[in-house]
Amino acid sequence: MNNQVPLRIANVLINALKGGVVPRIGLEYITVGRAQEINALLHDIDMIAEGGASFRFIVGKYGSGKSFLLQTIRNYATARGFVVADADLSPERRFAGTKGQGLATYKELIKNLSTKSKPDGGALPLILEKWISGIQSSVKAQTGAEGDEFYSLVERQIYSVTESLEGMVNGFEFAKAIVAYWRAYRNDDTATKSNVLKWFRGEYASRKEARDELNINFIVTDETWYDFLKIFAVFLVNAGYKGMLVIIDELVNIFKIPNAITRQNNYEKILTMYNDVLQGKAKHIGFLMGATPQCIEDKYKGLFSYEALRSRLAEGHFATEQLKDLSAPIIRLQMLTQEEMYVLVEKLRDIHAQLYNYTPSLGHEELLYFLTVEYNRVGAATHITPREIIRDFIELLNILHQNPQISISELLGSNSFQMAKGGLSDEEIHADFLEFEL
Repeated sequence: MNNQVPLRIANVLINALKGGVVPRIGLEYITVGRAQEINALLHDIDMIAEGGASFRFIVGKYGSGKSFLLQTIRNYATARGFVVADADLSPERRFAGTKGQGLATYKELIKNLSTKSKPDGGALPLILEKWISGIQSSVKAQTGAEGDEFYSLVERQIYSVTESLEGMVNGFEFAKAIVAYWRAYRNDDTATKSNVLKWFRGEYASRKEARDELNINFIVTDETWYDFLKIFAVFLVNAGYKGMLVIIDELVNIFKIPNAITRQNNYEKILTMYNDVLQGKAKHIGFLMGATPQCIEDKYKGLFSYEALRSRLAEGHFATEQLKDLSAPIIRLQMLTQEEMYVLVEKLRDIHAQLYNYTPSLGHEELLYFLTVEYNRVGAATHITPREIIRDFIELLNILHQNPQISISELLGSNSFQMAKGGLSDEEIHADFLEFEL
């Protein structure tokens, strides 16, 4: 294999895909298709770095590669110096609710803050420490000051950052928390640092508790959490990052809310966020939301049941499945083509062989055989997904590797290859797969 995959990453890829989940690392080794979608989203990231904002819905059926694309962009963003926060919605995590569901989403996002050097979440303490030590290094290099003079200059730089936040909604309290963290850092006060992190994470139950411990008469709530994300984005840029990307998957959990008023409240929150982005009220922040077609388009319970969102998000008259407007707020994912699936299983074959240190035995004809059997299953035309094909293929590779006496034709059925083609002529098969003759 030309493109060697580190064994640790190969192991993660094979095990995650066999389990039907998207791996956190190594996606660049198995990405096929989606070049247009990825380029459109990377353009968004460039705009965020310039001080803009973006808002996109990534819409696809279950197993179509929606989460895979979100994870790919997440990895791109952290590699480019962004901080990424991600969360899956659930009955306990929404945009709004009467039982703290909005705050629960915020807590999950802050818990999952990730950077290039801390890609698996929990990056908030690192971000703050790195920012303070960066200011200290800069002051030291520029002035050579020491002692009280040095700390005074550092504090002045920190205050210049906090002043830029104070004009934002709830920015004054956020700035107070940053100063409290700096002073605790300077005095090596671990308890106060821990309390400030607790405050940033939205873990204080009452204002009184925050006031007693930090002298801050304010806490993150269901009503204010989104404003805090906007402040975080501006702060992160001041701290040396390019911006903030917020990834929220499983929007279907809003669609599933049985109470119409609660659903509408959640859609109203999405509308507020969307309007902020389009009107320039949010800076250095991007939102990516994963959804199924039904939870967007259903006119009774979906996003389009909220007229203000439907009128903003509905496509115009010219876009088709073949001609998509990739600058529109909704990016619709089509299933990978059979040609793209061929390239993917070929990559997986090579990674599997590398992981288990054997020479691949499946050639071009065998890969075609496998895919043709998969695509000719009853109902496959409308229901089969890349996720299912990948799981089947890795299972096939495992069984063949563990049982070398068995051939692929024995495993897939004793039918001849012609039978597996489901009656397709050689000309039709070759038209589909000719470009992959190796």
